[in-house]
Amino acid sequence: MATEKREGSLEAPTRHPLAWQTPEFYDETALMTELERVFDICHGCRRCFSLCESFPTLFDAIDNAGDAELSGVAKSVYWQVVDHCYLCDMCYMTKCPYVPPHEWNLDFPHLMLRAKAVKHQQGRTRLRDKILTSTDQMGSFLGIPVIAQISNAVNRSKPLRKLNETLLGISAEAILPDFHSNSLRKRDPQLHRSDIQVVSSEQTTGKVALFVTCYGNRNEPDISEDLIRVFEHNGIPVKITPKERCCGMPKLELGDLEAVKASKEANIPMLLELIEAGYDLVAPVPSCVLMFKQELPLMFPDDAGVQKVRQAMFDPFEYLMLRHKAGLLKTDFSVELGKVAYQVPCHLRVQNIGLKTRDMLQLVPNTQVEVIERCSGHNGTYAVKAETHAASMKIGKPVVNRVEKSKADYYSSDCPMAGHQIENGLADGASPPMHPFSLLRKAYGI
Repeated sequence: MATEKREGSLEAPTRHPLAWQTPEFYDETALMTELERVFDICHGCRRCFSLCESFPTLFDAIDNAGDAELSGVAKSVYWQVVDHCYLCDMCYMTKCPYVPPHEWNLDFPHLMLRAKAVKHQQGRTRLRDKILTSTDQMGSFLGIPVIAQISNAVNRSKPLRKLNETLLGISAEAILPDFHSNSLRKRDPQLHRSDIQVVSSEQTTGKVALFVTCYGNRNEPDISEDLIRVFEHNGIPVKITPKERCCGMPKLELGDLEAVKASKEANIPMLLELIEAGYDLVAPVPSCVLMFKQELPLMFPDDAGVQKVRQAMFDPFEYLMLRHKAGLLKTDFSVELGKVAYQVPCHLRVQNIGLKTRDMLQLVPNTQVEVIERCSGHNGTYAVKAETHAASMKIGKPVVNRVEKSKADYYSSDCPMAGHQIENGLADGASPPMHPFSLLRKAYGI
């Protein structure tokens, strides 16, 4: 009796390790063969049409081909599809019925990553993109006091932003983050309490090391400070990691996998020392948490240190709710928040931990959280590039519409860049976003 091809699966999706260190991974002929196989399956399915611009780009090209088949699409379009993918993982996690263990074995994001890696190895990456993803170097330079002032002033000048768009290809319409000379690391000695008695639980050690991230240190250190205040209010001492390199996510999205490896080799030994000293690990940006929980383990499946860090890394709200489950979280809130429109970032959704931020905010009395599970469209550098900014705003428009319709007292996202992307789509004069940790600190009155 013949077996039928089945669509979808009742089994949980699985991820195969990324074979990025094999010669075939960078073989463009083999890559093109796999792109054609996957794109043809996508053409026959089209469930992902409402996600990023990769899929409309592909489907429109097929529909406009003479025979309305993939065979009529120029290979140059394949690279356009690749360029529009920003590795959010939503197609893999929420839409595709053919992910492993299905026999067709589709992992669209990791195929796009492979194509980006081939492009990078061939020297076809723009200098602008290399600079934008060099977050450690940018932060160190633009965080110098005088340079930070100049950079922030330029970012607020429309004529100079137009010039930057012409010269550098950075959108004049995108909200760009400030750079702070008074970084979190400079503030660190004044932040911590010395009177906290560590109390562990079954799932937590009760003390955390904060991998503060490039963004949390230089761009929005206030958010990281709010995180520390909330954790320490709840009897969880916080130690900032003694040093760190970028988690590697920006370079991953660029396809520069050797740079990701270099970051891993700098960060993992330092994080292992903290784990050995009894610390759990948290980071304030979901993409950085995901890097340690998913992407590095898939790139380095045989590295025991990487796997140990994966086990010790938590989303900060996941950590607080584990403490709540153990009866160790304070609920002595003094300020109501009213209605909060809360956008769930893609890189948080794919961690499969549930809506812990929502659950935490809803512990605040008389607080209603309206959850928006849709991509903001920011996605690292995608929203700030001149050629993709309009597409990013189109992707985020449904989120902006929901926020406007909600008439909420606050709008918020765990990803600060997503929050500013929403702000970018709201009418001029709209209030800025408030990060969930800023809202919690306000609710605690601390």
